[in-house]
Amino acid sequence: MRRTMTWMAGTWLMGAATLAIAAGTAHAQDKGTVYYLIPTLLDEFQTESKKAFEHMFGSLGYEVVSVDADNRSDRQLSQLEDAIATSPAAIVLAAVDFDAIVPGVEAARAAGIPVLNFDRQIRTTEFSLTSVAGTVEMGYLAAGEVVRLLEERNGSASGKVLQVLGDPGDNYTLDIQAGFEEVMAGYPDVEIVTKATLMWEPANAADIIEDQLLVNPDIDVIFGHAAHLCSAMIAVMEGAGKAPGDIAMLCSNGAPEGLKNIRNGWQQAEVEQPLYAQMYGLAMFADMIIGGQTPAEGTYDVLGLESTITHEAWGPNLKIPGAVITADNVDGPAFWGNLNMPTDPVTPVQ
Repeated sequence: MRRTMTWMAGTWLMGAATLAIAAGTAHAQDKGTVYYLIPTLLDEFQTESKKAFEHMFGSLGYEVVSVDADNRSDRQLSQLEDAIATSPAAIVLAAVDFDAIVPGVEAARAAGIPVLNFDRQIRTTEFSLTSVAGTVEMGYLAAGEVVRLLEERNGSASGKVLQVLGDPGDNYTLDIQAGFEEVMAGYPDVEIVTKATLMWEPANAADIIEDQLLVNPDIDVIFGHAAHLCSAMIAVMEGAGKAPGDIAMLCSNGAPEGLKNIRNGWQQAEVEQPLYAQMYGLAMFADMIIGGQTPAEGTYDVLGLESTITHEAWGPNLKIPGAVITADNVDGPAFWGNLNMPTDPVTPVQ
């Protein structure tokens, strides 16, 4: 998701009191505590990932503690240091800042504490397991949908596409862009205008579309890298007198508002990031990793999605495919944007 990257002011709590924030315990069986360090709880991807963590790891018998960094890298590093001091069974991390958190990850590893990386790909240090969406592949899927929309609109794969990235320092959006542009390079009659949304801030996306409606009034398709960015752009388009379908729209991450936009006609498609499967993938290997084993390379079924573990410089890497959502399948219960937590019990990999 990605993910609103809005700065949230708040009191910086220190020490053990910090780790008491948003704590949840489920079916503890003396297996120890697993912490989840969350970058922010300002968007539905993050709030739902918290629920998924507490449900899935709690069902395995761990005490679960979720901690919100309010999008502050210094605060998250302090929270990680505090978690290390409690000698937990493991730590699940979704980093605020990819570089700032590395010393904490290395300190945890030196203390013998497994760190499992959720969603945000960090390649500069080693993790016991990283679980990510196949973001480059999500870009491929998005390109296929853009080609379809252009053909429906113009009779051929030709026209103008506005691509609205998230923050240019986030590998999530850069990987989607790479996959998207790799495929679109094969369509020379498509002009792509690319703009970045600093800090994933919706107001910045609104500014982009306001400007682009003036300088590029012939935009055929908008491809936004997150549903909350598309919603901000939709508000501007409505204010400019546009109606649903005047400009085709495709977004990525699968958030509830993206599915709502499909239902009301403003979006024609959404490429989902598989939130539930990403967290489930960490949970299914947790016992193995905490027991000192390393997941083997290969293909695994993760909530019905064929996923792959490879061994990389940053450790075992679990990549999970996304999916295309349209008006035909928008009510599918497996899509996280419909907020139906999977009931499948977590089956640990032996």
